[in-house]
Amino acid sequence: MSTMSSYNTTHETRPWLRNAGIFIGCLILCQAAGALGTIATIPNIPTWYASLNKPSFQPPNWLFGPVWTLLYTLMAVSLYLLIRAVPSQQRTRAISIFAVQLLLNTIWSFLFFQFHLLGISLGEILLLLLSMIAFCIAAWPVHRVAVYCFLPYIAWVSFASLLNGSVWYMN
Repeated sequence: MSTMSSYNTTHETRPWLRNAGIFIGCLILCQAAGALGTIATIPNIPTWYASLNKPSFQPPNWLFGPVWTLLYTLMAVSLYLLIRAVPSQQRTRAISIFAVQLLLNTIWSFLFFQFHLLGISLGEILLLLLSMIAFCIAAWPVHRVAVYCFLPYIAWVSFASLLNGSVWYMN
């Protein structure tokens, strides 16, 4: 009896440790996706990207790093909330769509910056937007705060889509 009591007490007093591990895993996954995209982006900013015609609403280059760091952190929070939600087919669907959008997010950097495929990257970023909307629809019944965490990301990618389209048109 004392073993069982001891186990329950230990198990119940340390869920934060398991939760912290899950959150750190989500954070590492999302930030790693961002870091991978940066591999394609950073070397092309001062060379190829600097030579392109850009619209007047182009933000300064220094703004992208902090914004994306925040957005990847919000994505991690969203994923964490879904993982911690009650297991269900809907939760599994939302997590699967999350994985697809994260992959599309990473691929865009390579299409646009590494391979300079402006038109193809525009089509791809529109697919990314659709996958983000599909994620929100799938995640809504599972955890609404997970969806709220995605709203700034959708706003930024919508703006990035406009920017991508403008750069493609101007060049």
